[in-house]
Amino acid sequence: MLSPRGVTRARQLLPLRLWPRRSWGDGSIMASMQTTGRRVEVWFPKRLQKELLALQNDPPPGMTLNEKSVQNSITQWIVDMEGAPGTLYEGEKFQLLFKFSSRYPFDSPQVMFTGENIPVHPHVYSNGHICLSILTEDWSPALSVQSVCLSIISMLSSCKEKRRPPDNSFYVRTCNKNPKKTKWWYHDRCLKSLGKK
Repeated sequence: MLSPRGVTRARQLLPLRLWPRRSWGDGSIMASMQTTGRRVEVWFPKRLQKELLALQNDPPPGMTLNEKSVQNSITQWIVDMEGAPGTLYEGEKFQLLFKFSSRYPFDSPQVMFTGENIPVHPHVYSNGHICLSILTEDWSPALSVQSVCLSIISMLSSCKEKRRPPDNSFYVRTCNKNPKKTKWWYHDRCLKSLGKK
């Protein structure tokens, strides 16, 4: 249990500011953070490194990590995806962009389709934003990049008709660039965005 002094000390450590990361010879990544008046070293979360290796070594079917995307930053990945055989998207190629905050895995990653080919799907807006509950309110630290990839594969594979969400035009004109700032309303037969948070 923290003493009152410990609580005060914990409050003094906020806010944190990230300094540029340094790579170490053993492959680990270290980020420096500045607290009130002091600079402390903090190891970048091993969880993200572990998930990166898992995606490189054992990716979900039809998905591969774009190696170039992680050369400069471990917090932003591009995953190349191919539509599953026997689905409306068979043979089509897409790209998913994953962005991780310093609070990952307690905070969900920002995930969206990017590039020239955005799938035409009732849960995917033409700007690449994806209406999928595990990316926002149903996120759990027990989920992983692989589970998000599998959910997106499943979402595309179960599609019966290629069409955009009913509010696509309005949403794309008015939304925030970060899909996590949208308040989504999930419903079985239709979905709507309720605008910015």
